[in-house]
Amino acid sequence: MDDGVCAVRPGVDLGRHARLLAQVHDALLSGDRPPARPRKLVERSWRRVRGHGVSPDQGDPPGQVSLDEVEQRRLSTPLARVLPELRASLTSIADDARHVMVVTDADGILLWREGAPAVRHRADRLGFTEGADWSEGMVGTNAIGTALAEAAPVQIFSAEHFVRTHHPWTCTACPVHDPRTGELIGAVDVSGLAETVHPTTVALVCTAVKLAEASLWHQHERRLETLRTVGAPLLAAARGPGLVVDDQGWVAAVTGMPSLDRVPAPRPGQPLAVHGIGVCQPEPVPGGWLLRAEDPGRAPRRMRLLLELDHRPPRAIVEGTSVWLHPLSTRHAEVLLLLALAGPAGMNAAQLSRALYGDGEHLVTVRAELSRLRRTLGGLLQARPYRIAPWVEARTTGLAGSAFVARSAAPGVRALNP
Repeated sequence: MDDGVCAVRPGVDLGRHARLLAQVHDALLSGDRPPARPRKLVERSWRRVRGHGVSPDQGDPPGQVSLDEVEQRRLSTPLARVLPELRASLTSIADDARHVMVVTDADGILLWREGAPAVRHRADRLGFTEGADWSEGMVGTNAIGTALAEAAPVQIFSAEHFVRTHHPWTCTACPVHDPRTGELIGAVDVSGLAETVHPTTVALVCTAVKLAEASLWHQHERRLETLRTVGAPLLAAARGPGLVVDDQGWVAAVTGMPSLDRVPAPRPGQPLAVHGIGVCQPEPVPGGWLLRAEDPGRAPRRMRLLLELDHRPPRAIVEGTSVWLHPLSTRHAEVLLLLALAGPAGMNAAQLSRALYGDGEHLVTVRAELSRLRRTLGGLLQARPYRIAPWVEARTTGLAGSAFVARSAAPGVRALNP
């Protein structure tokens, strides 16, 4: 059989090819001589799968993580930032062509699934749903797990799947890499019934992934450029070498030392050794960190956070070595106000849910909002529990008679109105 990414050639008789693959599958698993050899990538996958102890007759659905864990994985993966691009590229085509489009993380956990309703219902019976583990070690040869294992695009047709219940399906997946580091961060897959297989699906999925990776790179550049506008005045006033970096340690601006791309990710209150500077005490700035030579025992520089709630729109004023103004959405202003009033004890997601929505059922929404807010304010906000950093003095004056408080729909904020 032909090797390569595409599982079928244009014009091939799909029914005859599926029957041949079924004969190859049965012969190899029973120890008989097959009528043809499987593709090399399929052979490699089957060897790995057998080593994992996967049964070709397994009937149970794949391992499933909880919905809470799915949401946590969604919040932590960079793929969430390019989901609109992937939807625009693939979801409408999946609907038209009787497919589903899924996005997984690097572990093979399905995070998002969209597409034709009839195909989604059939996929449910296979456990091909959000939270399912479709790594090779869990469900055998399939485009998602095999693409992650091979770190390359994969199309699997019919009985090339190791597990027999998957034989009526075809799937095409392409791994997604972090364009900054090359790290594997997940996979994008288009799956449907076997008769819908087509060689062009490979090019379609790979193109969508390339566009998503390019978008991740542009987003990274835009975030660093925004941080650069904050960092340049700080570094201009610095007496010695220094850096301004984002939460992952990517360098936005540098002075007094050779340029570099990245340092270890800063952590609040933890000294960081940087070549060319020495030991630094990371100082939070909006969207990132200032790194400059410091006494490791020195506490972070004090900062002030003032909430101007009745400004249109609400805004946060951060005063440190310089002053920054941050426009806030109503929800983010409410969150900052509640955290400022909570003091060092902070609030967990359930407490914030009750204060913002009147119940404890909005944990996923709360975590998503805090994740976005922390990307804006960087180390000024801390988690577990959510709280304003101890070196930040938060001022909440002027609440009496505040129009913002009077208009708020959040129970915890409305309660402040006498």
